[in-house]
Amino acid sequence: MMHIASVVVVIKSKVFSAKAHELHYEYTMRFSAVAFASLGALLASPNATAFSPSARSKVLRDLQEVSMAPPGGRGGAANPDSYSSPGQSQIGPPPDLPSLLLHNRIVYIGMPLVPAVTELVIAELLYLNYEDQNKPVTMYINSSGTTTASGQAVGFETEAFAIADVMKYIRPPVDTIAIGQAFGAAAMILSQGRKGGRAALPNATIRLNQPKSQARGQASDIAIRAREVAHNRRTTCELIAQASGKPLSVVINDCQRVKYLQPDEAVEYGLIDKVIRREEVSPLMMKPAFMAQL
Repeated sequence: MMHIASVVVVIKSKVFSAKAHELHYEYTMRFSAVAFASLGALLASPNATAFSPSARSKVLRDLQEVSMAPPGGRGGAANPDSYSSPGQSQIGPPPDLPSLLLHNRIVYIGMPLVPAVTELVIAELLYLNYEDQNKPVTMYINSSGTTTASGQAVGFETEAFAIADVMKYIRPPVDTIAIGQAFGAAAMILSQGRKGGRAALPNATIRLNQPKSQARGQASDIAIRAREVAHNRRTTCELIAQASGKPLSVVINDCQRVKYLQPDEAVEYGLIDKVIRREEVSPLMMKPAFMAQL
């Protein structure tokens, strides 16, 4: 009895582990079919006197349950953690949309520049640099920078500096496209794209402004933070001046107060190189690279 039960457990393990190992599924089923037939014949034989009727019927029920279980699981329910394409077997959990974009070398910044966003963007840039050092990267920017749309500070300019530095550190050229809004530090990141590859969609808005201090506490702490804010403001203005070709004094003066730029004005300012309009966009003649592999 114990030996037969052990074999049944092994067969169950092999059958259900096959769901996680599609490559060995066919061979496992062949083995299981032979084992099912042999064990069924042995237990149904009148000579199987070593087993009580209740034990024999229990093992037979277990064998029937295992043999009738469909490859997709009990009851044949679809597995929500996997997907397949027509004519092909399941290939694992469906990818999320950012992963599909990353697979096509697209980085999207759609939130204020808080540490979590910076961490993801830098990780994506470093990965794309490792994957291919020649193919360009396209960065879409729809961000209010280190503040919310209402002007409340939520991050530090060092987040934007980190992204800008990595954009220049990696070998693939990075093209930047503003969609919606590129305010403050996000406008600086927009300007750091490859010359000739910086663009905006027709209804995007670009804004220059100086950093905001989040200092709280004693006067000495506020003074230290104020010096840091002033340093970050100058660094931001220097990066914008280098990218736009404007004199540093002009950029500093423009950042003293909020300065809004429409796409055409941003082109004249030197922050971007062109405005992408619908008639200039060629239709996609191929599927995304990831879908082509399905």
